[in-house]
Amino acid sequence: MILHKKQSKAAVFTKNNKLIGNSNSKNFVPEYNSQPMAKKNSKNSSASIARNKRATFDYKFEEKMEAGLSLMGWEVKSIRMGKVNLSESYVFMRDGEAFLFGCTIAPLNTASTHVVCDPMRSRKLLLKRKELDKLQALVDRKGYSIVPISMYWQKGAWVKIEIGLGKGKKEHDKREDTKDREWQVEKARTMKKAVRGE
Repeated sequence: MILHKKQSKAAVFTKNNKLIGNSNSKNFVPEYNSQPMAKKNSKNSSASIARNKRATFDYKFEEKMEAGLSLMGWEVKSIRMGKVNLSESYVFMRDGEAFLFGCTIAPLNTASTHVVCDPMRSRKLLLKRKELDKLQALVDRKGYSIVPISMYWQKGAWVKIEIGLGKGKKEHDKREDTKDREWQVEKARTMKKAVRGE
């Protein structure tokens, strides 16, 4: 917004030199020649709920897969409050369907008394028929185990669970993994010291 030199200071012009009103008028509303704000790109980010920390230590996964989870209302509320434990959970196949067992979802104190809350109940995984057939075949033919790796929110509304298909590691494999992790930690510590000049 600018003031025209040849006009009274009460006359107000836009950048396009268009008279839009007299600033002394009671009904004067300034007009700003500005561009609309660009909308931010909303990316569908996932938020972690819980992780099975023992999964990658005890098992070597050949393949990973994402599945939905059939939940009750009180379970969703508990999950939002972080009342989930995946550490002792596993997936088993029954009648062509996959179920999560051993996952503890603790009910909140405010849970309805009209609903029976079983923290350890088996929960059905939501997968396509092709994916279920693949899981069944790998379990039957190759003796694979199906292990939950992590649980997370997708698009802020849907609870998803990542499962891994593989076999249990042998003791020497676990020792090698431990050594590798310790080396990575030591390497990171050495690099930090080098940056600081210690």
